Amino acid sequence: MEMLELVRANLASPMLLAFALGIVATLVKSDLRFPEELYATLSIYLLLAIGLKGGVALAKTPPGELLLPGVAALALGCAIPLWCTWILEHLGRFARADAAAIAAHYGSVSAVTFLAVTSFLEGRGEAYEGYAPALVAVLEVPAIVVALLLARGERRERDESLGKALHEVLSGKSIVLLLGGLVIGAIAGEAGTEPVAPLFRDLFRGALTLFLLDMGMVAARRFGDLRRVGPFLAAFGILAPIAHGALGVCAARLVGMSSGGAVVLGVLSASASYIAAPAAVRIALPQANPTYYLTASLAITFPFNLTLGIPLYHGFATFLYARWPL
Repeated sequence: MEMLELVRANLASPMLLAFALGIVATLVKSDLRFPEELYATLSIYLLLAIGLKGGVALAKTPPGELLLPGVAALALGCAIPLWCTWILEHLGRFARADAAAIAAHYGSVSAVTFLAVTSFLEGRGEAYEGYAPALVAVLEVPAIVVALLLARGERRERDESLGKALHEVLSGKSIVLLLGGLVIGAIAGEAGTEPVAPLFRDLFRGALTLFLLDMGMVAARRFGDLRRVGPFLAAFGILAPIAHGALGVCAARLVGMSSGGAVVLGVLSASASYIAAPAAVRIALPQANPTYYLTASLAITFPFNLTLGIPLYHGFATFLYARWPL
């Protein structure tokens, strides 16, 4: 019953309802559209806000406290694309380039899903580690690098394309804003960031609600591709996040993170990138089919995690920590 209540509460949140509204608006062919400039502004705002909040918390965190969670996140980011590529190539019969491209998305992370899980926990009054935004940055890049290296044997482009892809990821707005916000928040501290708190703290959930309204429309526009990706990839888009989420929760418990922190790491591990990974894959693996990796990450995994995944990983963390307390 607790699990059902979590799902009900999550589905009834304004942010998830806004996401659903975006889906409905697209399905009924409404003329509702977000200006591209507004989407860009909201994404910049949300990423910088995450970084600032994490930087303030990071300034209060002893370096040793972040070491093991950082190592755990790095290990997950490197390992997930390895088995995802193998599963997709050998069981799903995908070409190596397509398998590696999909694996890059599932090893990397969705910053929007991170926003959703932190809002979910804060709405329930549950604490999590303040350095969690740093884990987003740690998980963003390694999986993409590993997946691209796995696919190099299938590529005929010059070696420079790998460097271009890595530059695209490292210089992309996700990494720049997250790391930049972390540095700003850590240097300014809580007192220094207080003057901008009304903008970056008080308006945060409202901005996230608008952003998820737009993301609902974006996800719905890919629903038509579901019949083209096949049942195997559709199942992978749900089962892989469940397995990765459970693994992330277990890893968090092993390194001594709180129950809330375990939910965050579980959700990060379960999420699939649809910003940084597509940019890198587009450059390094142009032969990979975008229908596969975009539809799987954006039309299957993203909605699943937002609606059912977050309560599921929370329920697993609660179960695990009750039987294996800190």
